[in-house]
Amino acid sequence: MSEGVEWAIHSCLNLTWLEPGEAVTAARMAAFYELPAAYLNKQLQALARAGILASTPGPRGGFRLARRAEDITLLDMVIAIEGPEEAFRCEEILRQGPGDHEGADYRRLCVVSQSMRRADLAWRRELAGQTLDDLRVIVERRVPATPGRTRAWFANLRT
Repeated sequence: MSEGVEWAIHSCLNLTWLEPGEAVTAARMAAFYELPAAYLNKQLQALARAGILASTPGPRGGFRLARRAEDITLLDMVIAIEGPEEAFRCEEILRQGPGDHEGADYRRLCVVSQSMRRADLAWRRELAGQTLDDLRVIVERRVPATPGRTRAWFANLRT
């Protein structure tokens, strides 16, 4: 998984603490974590294409959540950045080994492929079961000052 997934999730989490209607530019979000703005902007644009973020052009524009945080899963964000493909791709190498291969669907017969697909499904279920709002609640419970500090940081930054 690319670092863009981590950047995207943290950026979305920070957006949960903005006032309604407020937007933050990619440059401001990148400055928050000292990330390259152009690369973060690519991740934010992918989130916007997926309907997770809304992008507003202009001098007061930027990014904001397009949906409620409780309606955005971690899986939604991962798929927006990485795509929907399974992590493991069975190349059916058993076809090159000895034995009868005619008509065999090794994605279904191969224990390696089956195990990897089960693991991928479990991983996706876990990500689909956690929302951006779940993360927000945990952070606020652990560090109650985070929302105010984040809002203040974005309000005082002039990037």
